[in-house]
Amino acid sequence: MIFDELMQIRAKALEQLEKAASSDELSELNTSVLGRGGMLTAILRTMGKLSAEERAELGKRANAVKQELVERFEARRAMLAEEAERKKIEREAIDVTLPGKRIAAGTGALNPLTLVYREIRDALIGLGFTTFEGPEVEYDEYNFTLLNLPPNHPARDMQDTFYVNDRVLLRTHTSPCEARALKTLDLPVRLVIPGRVFRVDEPDASHSPVFMQMEGLVVDRNVSLADLKGTIDSFVKAVFGENVESRLRPSYFPFTEPSAEVDISCSICGGKGCSSCKGTGWMEIMGCGITNPHEIENCGKDPDEWRAFAWGVGVDRVACLKYGISDIRLIYEGDGRFLSQFK
Repeated sequence: MIFDELMQIRAKALEQLEKAASSDELSELNTSVLGRGGMLTAILRTMGKLSAEERAELGKRANAVKQELVERFEARRAMLAEEAERKKIEREAIDVTLPGKRIAAGTGALNPLTLVYREIRDALIGLGFTTFEGPEVEYDEYNFTLLNLPPNHPARDMQDTFYVNDRVLLRTHTSPCEARALKTLDLPVRLVIPGRVFRVDEPDASHSPVFMQMEGLVVDRNVSLADLKGTIDSFVKAVFGENVESRLRPSYFPFTEPSAEVDISCSICGGKGCSSCKGTGWMEIMGCGITNPHEIENCGKDPDEWRAFAWGVGVDRVACLKYGISDIRLIYEGDGRFLSQFK
């Protein structure tokens, strides 16, 4: 009879339920018994052939069987999930009493940014320079105003600045340290000024919102453009090699007058012309100039007594040129595979 068939479906489903060893097997069994095309549904489709009393009884028994199976399915699913979690924990367990893995000595490598920074620093220290540093979170007064960039000066637009408030910002260059040195140190001085700087810029192969600069500042009574050229040429050769030449091209910066861009002969083609130097044989690396007398006066020194020259170079740009790095982001990502090239 149909009631016996219903009990057989129940018994078989419960038996297979106990044997189901995974959630996939459980889902297949659930579909074959309780799904639209399942065995229990097939039984209910025969109700049209039964009398009213039999249909009522079959509906009552089928609902009871269905409710029982649903509860047993859920209980089995919960048990399988708990067992899977337990096995995962056992599999991923760490025995903290085991000895650690030894790291082979000598596998570390310095970032090319560090290598170039040290080369520039050491070359300038050899010329009698000392290191001077300042804060990364700076006052607008030091970052702009004292450097001959008063409020509303159009040259402020050359810097895309992160402002904390109207008076405080993240420094856009290392030049604020020039103002701090002029205001606090006894003259004459020769300073090399390293540090991170910040500008609103989208990261790409040649730009980063955070990068490293090194600035040179010399303040004395009788310095000249010739002294600037000789100093720059000395550290260019120290960093890029004795065969690399440097030249100055006229330019404009608010805090120097006269101002110049510094080019070096292409270290890739040796000055013959290639795709890297766009066929010119020269590559621009930084800006420089004789410090504007207004800056010296703004910082409380007599521009008739003291003269100065300065330059600022992006250390990451020098590193990319020196080592042939095509994407500046590689320098800042800390990937061991990249850094291992610079042992």
